[in-house]
Amino acid sequence: MPVVFRDGGLRYFFYSNEGLPREPRHVHVKSGGKDAKVWLEPEIAIAESYGFNSIELAHILRIVAERRSSIMKAWNDHFGNGSPV
Repeated sequence: MPVVFRDGGLRYFFYSNEGLPREPRHVHVKSGGKDAKVWLEPEIAIAESYGFNSIELAHILRIVAERRSSIMKAWNDHFGNGSPV
Protein backbone atom coordinates (compact mmCIF):
# COMPACT_ATOMS: atom_id res chain seq x y z
CA MET A 1 0.00 0.00 0.00
CA PRO A 2 2.07 2.91 -1.30
CA VAL A 3 1.69 6.08 0.77
CA VAL A 4 1.69 9.13 -1.49
CA PHE A 5 1.99 11.66 1.34
CA ARG A 6 0.83 12.53 4.85
CA ASP A 7 -0.85 15.76 5.85
CA GLY A 8 -2.17 16.79 9.26
CA GLY A 9 -2.46 13.27 10.58
CA LEU A 10 -4.07 11.98 7.37
CA ARG A 11 -2.44 9.32 5.20
CA TYR A 12 -3.08 9.53 1.43
CA PHE A 13 -2.38 6.20 -0.28
CA PHE A 14 -3.24 3.59 -2.90
CA TYR A 15 -4.07 -0.07 -2.46
CA SER A 16 -1.81 -2.10 -4.75
CA ASN A 17 -4.37 -4.89 -5.14
CA GLU A 18 -7.45 -2.89 -6.15
CA GLY A 19 -8.54 -5.70 -8.47
CA LEU A 20 -9.43 -5.98 -12.11
CA PRO A 21 -10.82 -4.17 -13.83
CA ARG A 22 -9.06 -1.33 -12.07
CA GLU A 23 -11.17 1.65 -11.12
CA PRO A 24 -10.39 5.12 -12.46
CA ARG A 25 -7.59 6.98 -10.67
CA HIS A 26 -8.35 7.70 -7.04
CA VAL A 27 -6.66 8.04 -3.67
CA HIS A 28 -7.60 6.64 -0.27
CA VAL A 29 -7.38 8.76 2.87
CA LYS A 30 -7.20 7.32 6.37
CA SER A 31 -6.88 8.63 9.89
CA GLY A 32 -7.57 6.39 12.85
CA GLY A 33 -10.85 4.63 12.15
CA LYS A 34 -11.88 7.12 9.46
CA ASP A 35 -11.63 6.27 5.76
CA ALA A 36 -12.40 8.00 2.48
CA LYS A 37 -11.87 7.34 -1.20
CA VAL A 38 -11.51 10.33 -3.52
CA TRP A 39 -11.89 10.18 -7.30
CA LEU A 40 -9.22 12.16 -9.16
CA GLU A 41 -11.09 12.20 -12.47
CA PRO A 42 -13.10 13.27 -14.27
CA GLU A 43 -13.55 15.63 -11.31
CA ILE A 44 -12.22 15.46 -7.77
CA ALA A 45 -15.06 14.03 -5.68
CA ILE A 46 -15.68 11.91 -2.61
CA ALA A 47 -16.44 8.34 -3.72
CA GLU A 48 -16.91 6.90 -0.22
CA SER A 49 -16.46 8.14 3.30
CA TYR A 50 -16.76 6.56 6.73
CA GLY A 51 -16.27 8.61 9.88
CA PHE A 52 -15.12 11.94 8.43
CA ASN A 53 -17.40 14.92 9.01
CA SER A 54 -18.21 17.51 6.34
CA ILE A 55 -15.48 19.91 7.49
CA GLU A 56 -12.85 17.15 7.33
CA LEU A 57 -14.08 16.07 3.88
CA ALA A 58 -13.87 19.65 2.62
CA HIS A 59 -10.27 19.79 3.87
CA ILE A 60 -9.46 16.47 2.17
CA LEU A 61 -10.93 17.69 -1.13
CA ARG A 62 -8.91 20.91 -0.91
CA ILE A 63 -5.65 19.03 -0.25
CA VAL A 64 -6.34 16.55 -3.07
CA ALA A 65 -7.09 19.45 -5.46
CA GLU A 66 -3.85 21.19 -4.47
CA ARG A 67 -1.79 18.03 -4.95
CA ARG A 68 -3.74 16.38 -7.75
CA SER A 69 -0.88 16.42 -10.27
CA SER A 70 1.57 14.80 -7.85
CA ILE A 71 -1.03 12.20 -6.81
CA MET A 72 -1.74 11.36 -10.45
CA LYS A 73 2.00 11.09 -11.16
CA ALA A 74 2.37 8.71 -8.22
CA TRP A 75 -0.58 6.66 -9.56
CA ASN A 76 1.00 6.50 -13.03
CA ASP A 77 4.38 5.55 -11.55
CA HIS A 78 2.77 2.75 -9.53
CA PHE A 79 0.04 1.42 -11.83
CA GLY A 80 1.02 2.59 -15.31
CA ASN A 81 -0.84 5.01 -17.57
CA GLY A 82 -3.86 5.29 -15.27
CA SER A 83 -6.41 3.94 -17.72
CA PRO A 84 -8.85 1.44 -16.28
CA VAL A 85 -7.98 -2.08 -17.41
